[in-house]
This record gives sequence, C-alpha cells and structure tokens, in this order.
Amino acid sequence: MFSSKFIFFFNWLTVVPVSVCMHRSSTSELVPLDLEIEATFRRNNAKRKRKLLHDRIVASILEEAHFSESSSFNSPASRESQIAEIEVEVMAEEQPRRVTLEDYSSTYVPQFFTSIARPKVQAQNITYTHSLIQLIQNNLFHGLPNEDSYAHLATYIEICNTVKLASVPEDAVRLSLFSFSLSGQAKRWLHSFKGNNLKTWDEVVEKFLKKYFLESKTAEGKATISSFHQFPDESLSEALERFHGLLRKTPTHGFSEPIQLNIFIDKLRPQSKQLLDTSTGGKIKLKTPEEAMELIENIAAIDHAILRDRADIPTKRSLPELSSQDALLAQNNMLSKKLEALNETLSKLPTQLHVGQPSPSSVL
Repeated sequence: MFSSKFIFFFNWLTVVPVSVCMHRSSTSELVPLDLEIEATFRRNNAKRKRKLLHDRIVASILEEAHFSESSSFNSPASRESQIAEIEVEVMAEEQPRRVTLEDYSSTYVPQFFTSIARPKVQAQNITYTHSLIQLIQNNLFHGLPNEDSYAHLATYIEICNTVKLASVPEDAVRLSLFSFSLSGQAKRWLHSFKGNNLKTWDEVVEKFLKKYFLESKTAEGKATISSFHQFPDESLSEALERFHGLLRKTPTHGFSEPIQLNIFIDKLRPQSKQLLDTSTGGKIKLKTPEEAMELIENIAAIDHAILRDRADIPTKRSLPELSSQDALLAQNNMLSKKLEALNETLSKLPTQLHVGQPSPSSVL
C-alpha cells in the first residue's frame, strides 16, 4: 500500500506544472493600465485558489506517505471535503459577473483621446516651438468644398521640412503636428476614428485624400489634362508651365510620364512641334521619355529667356501709330471749336428776339 501510493505520488509529481515549483520573479517592466480591474482580480483570485488546491493535494500525499492514516486531516473523507470546498470556491470565482443596467449607464472613460498614435522615436523628449505651431495654424484646412486638400498637404509638408530633430524621422514630425493644421469639419473628421488608430503618416495621407479629394475631382482633372492644347499666342515655355500646373492640381491623375509627354507634344501648335523635331534632328517621339523631357525643358528655358529679354527692351511707336494719334487729336480740336461756336450762338439768341414775338419759354 505504501509503495504503490509513493510511486503514484512521483508519477503525478512529474506532470505538475513548473509554475507550482517556482517562485515569482520580480521585474522592472511597467504594468499596463487595466480598465477591467475587477474581472482581472477575479481571474487572479481563481488562479490563486487553484494553486492552493494543488499545494494541499501535494501536501496531503506527502503526509499520507510518511505519517499514519489515522489522522483526521489526512483521512480520505476529510481530504475530499477540503478539495470539494476549494473547487466550489474556484467555480464561484470563475462565474461571469452579473451585469446590470446600471453598469451600462456608467460613464465610460476612453483610453486614448486622439486618433493619431504617438510615433515611436529614439529621442527621449520631443519639443516643438510655438512659432512652428503658429505657422502651421496659419495654413488651416476646414474641409470646405472650395479648399484644395492636396495644396494643403503640400504646404504642410514644406513647413514640417523646416524642422530637423535628432533621432526623430520626418514622418514622425508630420504625424505629431498634423492635427494642428485642421479646423472645423476637418478636425471633427480626424477625431471620428478610434483612439490611437492612425499609426503611420502614409495612412493619414491616404485617408485624408480619400475623404477630401473626391473621385469626381480626379475625373474632372483627368479630362482637363487630356484636353490640353497650346494657345495661339502662348510660347512653349508658357505652355509647359501651364501643363505642369494641371498635373499638380490633380495629383491622382494616374498618367505615367510617357503618357504625359505624348499628351503635351500632340497638343502643341505645328510651329512648336517643328521646333522640337528640328532640335532632335528627326522626330522627338523617337527619343526616350527622359531624353525628350530634358530637350523640352532646355528649349522652354531658352524660350523663356528670350521672352524676358524682349520684355525688358523699351518699344518705340511706329509711324502709323503716330499718324492715327495725330488725326485723333486734330478731330478732338475740331469738335471743341465747333462746340465753342455753338455755345456762343446760343448765348446771343435771346437778344435778337422782337418785342412782339413770344419768348421760347412762353411757347414751351
């Protein structure tokens, strides 16, 4: 009897979890905030009682192996009653808590108050100057239909690029300060996301453009780019600058660089096309996109310099312009003399009336 129980004890002891035989180790890590503190306490208490049940079973087996079975504590009935009591307590602790209507009506305290998560950086402290925040708030976006969301992002990034902080990436700066650039409806839209939900700058840009740069604007911008053509009185440099402006106005156009070049070249006036072909010694479309773009930009720069030099040269009036102006002055002088003669005649008219004739006022 003794040997069989002793062998059973060692067989059972080999499957006892290691956590039973080990002490709790202290750690210096911070414990995260637990909003369900009561439920966590109940789970920990049930776990503690299960461990207590294990310990009592082990102690009972050891005492039964070494001491007499006549002890009231080590008797099977006493041991089973103690085990049953502990099991009842454990089951009671593991039962889910009864939730009432009052629990649902209690005030919920959110864990995060901002939609944008705080970026993880290696720097210990990040400090932004008041002048930087003021500069960002001078370029607020309100979410109105007449506002350009892409232009707002471009200006915001330019402002953020003026800041350089050690061990802080550029995207972390943009992510931290973006909420300061919004106001009104756009600010409420940003707070509509779950707390701490937006974690990267690319994710913020994607959701911002999807919200405020509608598909209708993209379709309208693509149609405007496709229908581009050079005006009769527009130089090559002016046409190129206007075409680049259309591309910037609709950044989601989706046209690749070769398609952009084909649209621009096809919509030029014949004189401009001939100039480009002559510069290449053949056809400009036989060049690669990089070569064609470099050639167009060089010719446009020369064209712009020529227009600027012409604007600085003072112009002289031609002979036909002088003759026409002189004729106009002579005509004005003639009209002035006729008007003076008519006024003089009218001033003498009342003195030439006879006595028996009625005056003009009486006739009227």
